[in-house]
Amino acid sequence: PEVSVRLEVGPGAARHSPLAVQNGFLHMLVHSYTAELFMSFLTNLGPFLEDEIIPEVMPMEIEIVNAKITLKDDSPQVYPTSPGPVPITLAVDHVIVKRRDDGVFCLTGQQRQGVVLFFLAFKEQTVPAECVPAGGICGSQLKEVPELQRELQTMKIALAEANMDKARLLQEIRKYNPLFQL
Repeated sequence: PEVSVRLEVGPGAARHSPLAVQNGFLHMLVHSYTAELFMSFLTNLGPFLEDEIIPEVMPMEIEIVNAKITLKDDSPQVYPTSPGPVPITLAVDHVIVKRRDDGVFCLTGQQRQGVVLFFLAFKEQTVPAECVPAGGICGSQLKEVPELQRELQTMKIALAEANMDKARLLQEIRKYNPLFQL
């Protein structure tokens, strides 16, 4: 399931915190979740979260694994010739949000080795069996990692510049023809 929730109350919840015995403990796991939200949804969510009564503190742990949330701006455009805002994508690998007995929320992340993350990001790349002796990655591949990361960063910068040029050209075209579609 993408979302699973477990609520514990009573003496068994004491393993999480002393307050959990009385108020309960909530554990929520969000896994492989993908959503597209409009910015107006987030801005109009505030009044529903406000309350005049201070609620009792419930210790909790919310674990988010492999989630992707795209935020789209749906506000009216100020300038009709503007190409419009670019959606923002928030990708979360593994984050844990904990609420302690004092009501404070703590945000932590899972730490992983940088080399492992590199090979997870590029699934099509294979590592020869003779290069991975029981312990991990061989020395020649460790030397290539910084070089490949620099090359990747250079390509990202070039792509960003090309996208800026494209947006600037589209904006110029839409000055003369606001109905222009690409």
